[in-house]
Amino acid sequence: MQSRMQNPAIILPDAMQSIQELFKAVHAGGVDGQTLELVHLRVSQINGCSACVDAGSKTARKAGVSDERLATVAAWRETPYFTEQERAALALAEAATRLADRADAVSDEVWDRAATHFEEKQLAAIVLMIGVTNLFNRLNATTRQIAGAWG
Repeated sequence: MQSRMQNPAIILPDAMQSIQELFKAVHAGGVDGQTLELVHLRVSQINGCSACVDAGSKTARKAGVSDERLATVAAWRETPYFTEQERAALALAEAATRLADRADAVSDEVWDRAATHFEEKQLAAIVLMIGVTNLFNRLNATTRQIAGAWG
């Protein structure tokens, strides 16, 4: 497999700088780092972005996510390894990533469940993490970035 081109955010350095600033803001939003990494990984799995799944699993491991949880994040509903707070974040991540799958993309039920576990600033961080991850997934998938090629 060969990539079509470098990631567009690398080619346009101002874009990468802006994305990195968004990541800084996300990580300053008061959400546990493991939860953010699980959200990133789940969104990347849904979108089939091999580069982000690879990088995301490594970053999650560095954040302290166990191998057991990494191996089962795609099946989080059927495993005992995730907290109710993480489950709410993962449900929100899935709904906000699969917008076209249903008329009410992010239902009140999904939103309200997340809102019972996270304050507004934390919800903002999670929604931004979902959005930035979807952005990177689309850049990487379109240009066929190779898993492991970024280091």
